[in-house]
Amino acid sequence: MTHRILIVDDDLHIREVIRVALKKAGMTVAEARDGKEALVRFATDRPDLIVLDIGMPEFDGLDVCREIRKSSDVPILFLSARDEEIDRVLGLEIGGDDYVTKPFSPRELVARVNVILRRLTPRASTTETAALSKGHLSVDPEQHVAAFAGTPLHLTAIEFGILRAFLTRPASVFSREQIMSAAYQLNIQVSDRTIDSHIRNIRAKLAAVKCDNIIETVHGVGFKLGRCEPQA
Repeated sequence: MTHRILIVDDDLHIREVIRVALKKAGMTVAEARDGKEALVRFATDRPDLIVLDIGMPEFDGLDVCREIRKSSDVPILFLSARDEEIDRVLGLEIGGDDYVTKPFSPRELVARVNVILRRLTPRASTTETAALSKGHLSVDPEQHVAAFAGTPLHLTAIEFGILRAFLTRPASVFSREQIMSAAYQLNIQVSDRTIDSHIRNIRAKLAAVKCDNIIETVHGVGFKLGRCEPQA
C-alpha cells in the first residue's frame, strides 16, 4: 500500500528535502505553500498523513490543525524552526501526533512518519488484531476504531496506540518509558511532557463521552487504566 503524504511548508527547499526523502521511502507526495492551500489540498487529495509546518505567515500550522480536527483525525506531524516547549505541547494538545524541530534529519522524519502510519495499518498477527475491551471501553486494532459505551472515539494514531497498550495489560501500571515504547517504537525519544499531553488528550476525549476516570495517575511511577465505566 502506497501512503499519500501532504507536505505543508512555505519554504521551497524544506518541501523539496521532505519530498525526496518520502518518495525514496515509497510514498506519494502532494505539497502546499501555505495554510489556506493546505486546506484545499487536504480536501481534494485526502492524504494519509500531513507534515505540517507551524511557522507560516497568516494562517499558520496550528490554525490548519484546528480546522482539520473539526472533521478529520488524519495524522499530523508538526515541523517548527523553534524548539520552544510551549509550541511542542500546544501542537500536541490541539491534535498533533508528533513534532520535529528544524533543522531535522530526513531519515528521522521518515522514521517518525512510518511509526505513525504503522499505527493505522492492521497487522497479520491475530494477537495484535484481536479486539480488546475493559468495561465499556473497546479497541479494535484491525479496524482501527475505539469506542466507549458504543460512542466512537476520535483518536489520533498515537493516542490509539497508547490506549491499545493499556488494554493489552489492563491491570498493569505503565511508566512513561513503556508508554513511549508502545506508542512510538523504533527507539524514537520524546519528552515526558509529550507523553503527558497525549494522556491529557485521551482523558479529555473520554470525559466528553461521560467517562472521567479512564486513566489514573500513579504518582512517582506512571499511569494505569481506570474503571472504564460511565460517569454516574
